[in-house]
Amino acid sequence: MIAPLDSLGLFELAASLPRQAIDARRVADELDVRSIDPSHGGPPIRNVVALGMGGSGIGSDVLAAIAQPIAPVPIVVVKDHHVPAFVSAESLVFATSFSGETAETLDAFEMARQAGARVVVLSSGGTLADLAREWRLPCVALDPSIAMPRAAIASVSVPPLVLLGRLGLLPGIEAELDAAIAQLQRRVAQLGDDRNPARELARRLGRTMPLIYGAGPLGAVAAYRWKCQINENAKEPAFSNVVPELNHNELAGWGQHGDMTRQVLTAVHLRHDFEPSRVARSFDFINETQQEVVASVHEVRAEGVGRLAQLFDLIAFGDFVSLFIAAQEGLDPGPIPVLDDLKARLG
Repeated sequence: MIAPLDSLGLFELAASLPRQAIDARRVADELDVRSIDPSHGGPPIRNVVALGMGGSGIGSDVLAAIAQPIAPVPIVVVKDHHVPAFVSAESLVFATSFSGETAETLDAFEMARQAGARVVVLSSGGTLADLAREWRLPCVALDPSIAMPRAAIASVSVPPLVLLGRLGLLPGIEAELDAAIAQLQRRVAQLGDDRNPARELARRLGRTMPLIYGAGPLGAVAAYRWKCQINENAKEPAFSNVVPELNHNELAGWGQHGDMTRQVLTAVHLRHDFEPSRVARSFDFINETQQEVVASVHEVRAEGVGRLAQLFDLIAFGDFVSLFIAAQEGLDPGPIPVLDDLKARLG
C-alpha cells in the first residue's frame, strides 16, 4: 500500500490505542480522589453526570454504555451548555474537554460547580485545566501531543471507568479493562496490516454512504463512533441508528425508493455477544429487508471477552475503516477545516 496522506499521524495514533489505554489507566489509578470520595466526608454519590462534546464527549458515551447496566446510580450524558436540575452536592460530574476551551462544556461545568457537585476534569490544558487547578479539583491531564480529540478515545474513556471502580460504583471494571486492552492489542495488530478486514470493508464501501446499525447501548455507541469517524476522517456523510428502536420507525422507510438508495447507501451491522435473542433475530429480518434496497450489507462482529472489550474492538475496527476510506480517496484524515470555520464564526 502506498503511504497515505496523513499529516497528523492518525494511522499511528489508531495503532497506539492499546498503549493509550494502558497509560490512561495508570493516570487514573494515581489520581488523588479524596475530594470526590464519600468515605472522606460529604454526602453519598447519588448520580453521575458526564459532560463533553465531539471527540471529547465520546468518552461519556462509553462510560454510560458500560456503567449503566452495572452501576447502582444513574449515569447521565450531557452534550449541551446546561446540566440537569437534579445536579447537586450528591452528584459526581466528569467534565471532559481535550482543548479545555469547549464552550458547551465550560458552561455546564460552571453550572455543576455552582450546584455544589463534585467534579473531575479531563483536559490537556486551557481554561478548564486552569479552573481545575484554581479550585483544586482532580484533573486527569490528557496528552497534548495527541493531534485531535477523536484520536484520544482511550484517554477520555478509561479514566472515568477506573475512577468509578475506585469509588465502588463499578464492580469488576479492572478485569474488564484487562480484557479490553488485550483485545485492542490483538485487533490493532491485525488491522495494521495492508491485507486486513478493515481495509477490505473500506474498499467495499467505496463511494457509497455508510448506514451503520448497532444493538443496545453498546452497539449504539459503536455505531455512532463509526459515523463520526467517517464524517471527520473520510469527510463523507454517514449515518447511524440503534436496534431495537429503529424497528419501530426507520425500518418502515425501506418501503420505496430502492432504485435510488441502492446507488448511494451501504449498510454495516455491528454485532456483539450481548444482544438479547429477540434483537439478534431482528437483525436477520433487517438484513433481508435491506438486501433489496442498499448497495450491500456487511456484518462486523465484535471479538473479546466482556462488554468493554467488545465495544473497544468495534471502535478500533471502525477507526481503521474510516482511515482506509480516506486513504483510498487520497484524502488527509486529520484536518477538519469546516469545523474550524464554524468555531471561528461562533467565536
